Amino acid sequence: MKKLVVLTGAGMSAESGISTFRDAGGLWEKYPVEEVATPEGWQKNPALVLDFYNQRRKQLLDSKPNEGHKQLVELEKYFDIHIVTQNVDNLHERAGSSKVLHLHGELMKVRSTGYGQEVFDVDKAKPEINVGDLCPKGYQLRPHIVWFGESVPEIENAAEIVSQTDVLVIIGTSLQVYPAAGLVNYAKRGIPVFLIDPNEVAVNNDVHIIRKGASEGIWELAKILLEL
Repeated sequence: MKKLVVLTGAGMSAESGISTFRDAGGLWEKYPVEEVATPEGWQKNPALVLDFYNQRRKQLLDSKPNEGHKQLVELEKYFDIHIVTQNVDNLHERAGSSKVLHLHGELMKVRSTGYGQEVFDVDKAKPEINVGDLCPKGYQLRPHIVWFGESVPEIENAAEIVSQTDVLVIIGTSLQVYPAAGLVNYAKRGIPVFLIDPNEVAVNNDVHIIRKGASEGIWELAKILLEL
């Protein structure tokens, strides 16, 4: 069974109603990134940061996996699929994908600000995290999100996964955010590379571009892959 690695970004979840960050009208136009997605913003106003992610969490709980998420699960019948996602939602998992690596953290998890940085699942019945909510050791809880300026702990694991793939698929990401954008460089030379995105994305000429949204694009991709 061929190994298929899928790199997904915000466009993967857009059809589920999850707000994107970089597109026109995206979250970064409404919330300055420095205030809600940096260690400095956290130190300055933790209540604002917690509220921002509380709102994102509520939105996620009201959302459902789209057809694109479900089609990737269907493709597991034919390929050994590993998903490396820049998204912090859990829609891949909820759709049924079995191998998902989150580069930028997970919205439905929080971690301690104390030594050890233990990670905990968020209670769906009480999804809000506020100032004063502490871990068992007495430290304030923060979102389990990789903020700008922080290291990406899973990047080496992601690079190893990409280096072993037989087919590389990129869905709904502009490939502007590093180090995630550099993952394509770890793929073996000569393997098929597909990009699914309705927008213009600067890529090499040897990339097969499917200029469609995630759900429609993955349907077209599936037909191509099953003929390889």
